[in-house]
Amino acid sequence: MIGLHPIDIAVVILYLVGITALGVWTARKVKTSSDFFMPRRFGKAMMITNAFGTGTASDQAVVVASATFRRGLSGIWWQWIWLPATPFYWIIAPIMRRLRAVTTADVYTLRYDRSVAMLFALVGILGLAVKIGLMLVGAGALVYSTTAGAISANWAIGMITVMFVLYGTAGGLGAAIVTDFFQGILTIIFSVLLLPFVLQNVGGLEGVRETIKNPEMLSLSVPGEIGVFFVVMYSIQALVGIVAQPFIMGVCASGRTEMDGRVGFMVGNIVKRFCTMAWSVTALAAVAWYIQRGVDLSTIKGDHVYGDVARAFLPSVMPGLLGLFIASLLASVMSSCDAFMISSAGLLTENIYKPLKPNRPESEYLFVGRITSLLVVVGALLFVWYIRESASSQGKSPVIESLNIWFKIAPMMGITFWMGLLWRRATVAGAWAATLTGFGVWWATTQDWFVRFAASAPLADKLNFVWQVGDGPPEIYEPWVVLFYTVAAIVVGVVVSLVTPQVPQEKLDLFYNLTRTPVTEGEIIDKPCTLPKGISPAERSMICTAFGLEIPVPSGTSIAGFLAGWVAVAALIGGFVWLIT
Repeated sequence: MIGLHPIDIAVVILYLVGITALGVWTARKVKTSSDFFMPRRFGKAMMITNAFGTGTASDQAVVVASATFRRGLSGIWWQWIWLPATPFYWIIAPIMRRLRAVTTADVYTLRYDRSVAMLFALVGILGLAVKIGLMLVGAGALVYSTTAGAISANWAIGMITVMFVLYGTAGGLGAAIVTDFFQGILTIIFSVLLLPFVLQNVGGLEGVRETIKNPEMLSLSVPGEIGVFFVVMYSIQALVGIVAQPFIMGVCASGRTEMDGRVGFMVGNIVKRFCTMAWSVTALAAVAWYIQRGVDLSTIKGDHVYGDVARAFLPSVMPGLLGLFIASLLASVMSSCDAFMISSAGLLTENIYKPLKPNRPESEYLFVGRITSLLVVVGALLFVWYIRESASSQGKSPVIESLNIWFKIAPMMGITFWMGLLWRRATVAGAWAATLTGFGVWWATTQDWFVRFAASAPLADKLNFVWQVGDGPPEIYEPWVVLFYTVAAIVVGVVVSLVTPQVPQEKLDLFYNLTRTPVTEGEIIDKPCTLPKGISPAERSMICTAFGLEIPVPSGTSIAGFLAGWVAVAALIGGFVWLIT
């Protein structure tokens, strides 16, 4: 770490040692695989920081800053695409908790069968490996730029990996949640630390508006890359896929009660949206800062903007601030990577290994879970190597390319989840058909023959089917890719379900009874996806049961929280527009 002030180095070392020790210390409570994968003992404060810490990492700041630097404020939608989905979190969280599952794959076993659960486990592990790789790529770029190359991206990735693997494999999800409480605080510091110094230097937001002459840079919607169509399709993709993100089960269901999960999931993510605003405004102020200094913006790497600005401002304020910034960005990555690693290990252990090797000692399952954690991280590191080579050869941002790949993995199984939740007629064959069709159509849109076909279609130019990105060949515009695979997967899943044998009635009854029966505080779950002894299925009024639909009447609590979520969404967007203009 040559080039850093000794106090900065001390701050970074103190953080790394302290957070690792805390995570390992929590391992004393891990006695069984359930303790490792799904502890149900946390209250609202911990659940908020768990949702925030798991879902927020410095790679997201890199993405938003890079996109904002290139395209203006519309770049915020690379993370705000989850904003329209946020009110639905209030509805999703209690459903996840009521299913009484250890992993999301348990739910697919219950609703469909073990084969669909194994498919989900494999897709989920792939998605989590990609996500961990994405975060490591972003963190490596940020550390490199923050230290002006004093710490290489490879060294940064190695350091982060060793730390979160050490305490994650020891303490499991409990260690991840406890450390997230402190790392969440550091992530907020990371998000807002730069903003006041950069704004002061460029003359505040008024100085930004006077310096940046292009009005598109100050707009939340720009025709082309990030317009209304992009926002709508990516927001739909986010809502479809969020239920199939394997770590969401832990985010929703590790609380003591349903309300703990609801408050944690929605409030934690609303806090994240404030951080996203800070990243975007910081990057916009950086544009003004470069312009005022006469720097050619085309010479600046978007992925390095956030770190470059930190290095330029923080050391001159006081020693130790740059170290705090680095420690905070490490915290934001580690708080997510540990949870993702444990979720992937839970999928393989609980839903692939256990069914093949039942009735083994708990110590064996714990060992398998810890070994799996390491293997997933190895897969993530291989993805880091691949995406760097691939993106760099096409003149693209490795971080944004990684994010685009990860976006599309979970929705393939998310479509199956929503079909099973809302429609009794969804079948095992339909679930397989929908998932494979989704992946197949996604793959097709990456092929030259599909691109040429789309380019020659009627109204291709007006509909913006094909466009150029970086130095690479023409591609299908990403929102169209989302629309193509989503519609194809739903249609094929429905058609196949209508012509194949229905799931046994007793399985369906158990599944829907679980989703409607509230959790009682302190209830003991003897077996995943079953009602505890002495608890009878709750009776629920239904809005619609025609054609096999299963849409219950929402409770007053659900309606109130859902509407409050939309008020928060409107306030965030309106407040952000007001702030900028």
